[in-house]
Amino acid sequence: MIKQKRILITRPDRIGDVILSTPIPREIKRTYPDSFVAVLLREYTKPVYENNPYVDLILTDDFTERTKRSTFWKLVKKIRELKFTHGLMLLPTERLNYMMFLGGVKYRVGVGHKFYQFITNTKSVSRKKYIPLRHEADYCMDLARKIGVETDNLDSEIFLTDEEKNKVKEIRKELLGGKKYLIGVHTTSGNSSPNWIPEEYRKLIQSLTAVNDLQVVVTDNVIPRELQYIENVIYPNECAELRKSILNFAALDYLISSSTGPVHIAAALKVKTISMFCPLPA
Repeated sequence: MIKQKRILITRPDRIGDVILSTPIPREIKRTYPDSFVAVLLREYTKPVYENNPYVDLILTDDFTERTKRSTFWKLVKKIRELKFTHGLMLLPTERLNYMMFLGGVKYRVGVGHKFYQFITNTKSVSRKKYIPLRHEADYCMDLARKIGVETDNLDSEIFLTDEEKNKVKEIRKELLGGKKYLIGVHTTSGNSSPNWIPEEYRKLIQSLTAVNDLQVVVTDNVIPRELQYIENVIYPNECAELRKSILNFAALDYLISSSTGPVHIAAALKVKTISMFCPLPA
């Protein structure tokens, strides 16, 4: 009898990187249909994986300086109870490495060659020969390839319930207000990438609002002062929780932004995107 593969994928970082991990559970399930697949995330990125048919369980690791020890041992216990056979650490940290090791995960894969990986016999994939034109999702998939997954399908996905899909239709109708196309502009990046200054985005937004068929929405959660109160512009995501923001993104025809989490959200929802990649200093 072949032992069931029980695989834990860890990605406790930002929204965009978490979205780029979503092809992995799908491709694991296609290679190993009877496998059990779980993901370990931060609490605030959990909505990315909600309703995902390829994920059997979502675990979260949110800790403060005061609680990091207790949450560590709580998760070690949980990982042991779930009897994972494989662990894929897309963002390897010393905390995660020892959590997996002490949790009894026999086959662990990380990125790079840290000393704590060496002494715990953690397998590794290397990024030393980094190729800029190779997609980040492809590098993530290398960890799944290490356990026998053979695929080049890197399509990211966010799954909506039927109720959410109906809600998206309502949102779209309300935001359009009789216009033909709904254009989202996301102006901030949380310093995750080089970006335009707010004044440049303001010029773009004003140019778009001058086109009769277009309704423009600014999709930031926190609106820069320079972009507040622009005539004929709507701000649907202001102070919204992530899952609500996801529904608003799903209602768009296009999203314009820098390289940041929301552009990956839109892509995963099959919304067309225009991404600006500003020059990086050498």
